[in-house]
Amino acid sequence: MTLLNNEAAIRLTVFAAVLLAMLGWQALAPARTPRQPGLVRQANNIALLALDTALVRLLFPVLAVGLALRLEGSGLLLSALPRWLAVVAALILFDLAIYWQHRLFHLIPALWRLHRVHHADPDFDVTTALRFHPGEIILSMLIKLGLVWLLRPPAEAVLIFEILLNASSMFNHGNVRLPAGLERTVRRLVVTPDLHRVHHSAGGDEMNHNFGFCLSLWDRWFGTMVAQPAAGHAAMRIGLPGPTPTRRELWLDRLLLMPWRPAAGRD
Repeated sequence: MTLLNNEAAIRLTVFAAVLLAMLGWQALAPARTPRQPGLVRQANNIALLALDTALVRLLFPVLAVGLALRLEGSGLLLSALPRWLAVVAALILFDLAIYWQHRLFHLIPALWRLHRVHHADPDFDVTTALRFHPGEIILSMLIKLGLVWLLRPPAEAVLIFEILLNASSMFNHGNVRLPAGLERTVRRLVVTPDLHRVHHSAGGDEMNHNFGFCLSLWDRWFGTMVAQPAAGHAAMRIGLPGPTPTRRELWLDRLLLMPWRPAAGRD
């Protein structure tokens, strides 16, 4: 079978394995005590993922890997490199693009209204990684397809990136903590849960830092890294400034309407 035919099975298998592993890890050794009952919040986060997935499949007849297969070899930049190097270069360029996309979703008010659905989660765990408004998912897919069209990367690079993006997002949103020595080592290369948890802080300007999803070097290079939250990981408040959301605010219908309701601040 071709790469395209195997794509869905490969992505689903890795996604399910990482999700189950992170759910088990954070159940056995949570870094923080949840503020809200987990079942309602997590169930609605997963329901939002299901809706996002269905809409993407409905609206986009060709997704990123399929487009890469159609365009492969037709570009000038990456096609001139040895295939292994083209794959590595594509992965790095995609990760850099995701970093800047994330920053733009914080900087541009209309995009922030979509992205704040993700930040409005009052707790921080692996299901937070699944909680994105359909409008943001559709825009993200358009950006991803545009990058594939521009770069013409090898199709396997796009598949690897899709897997890494999902896996790293679930890992760094996990309600877990690495041992101190391992944390210091790992964060030099990739975004850890401690690093990304700072980005979900409701205090000060911390949510406008630590934009990276996979590689941590972009935040260091562009001056957007905050190593630790001012209040400490145990005491920091997760979510948006303002009152803690009620249980009703965690339901799927409220999440879908959130961009058109009065916006919470970003500071």
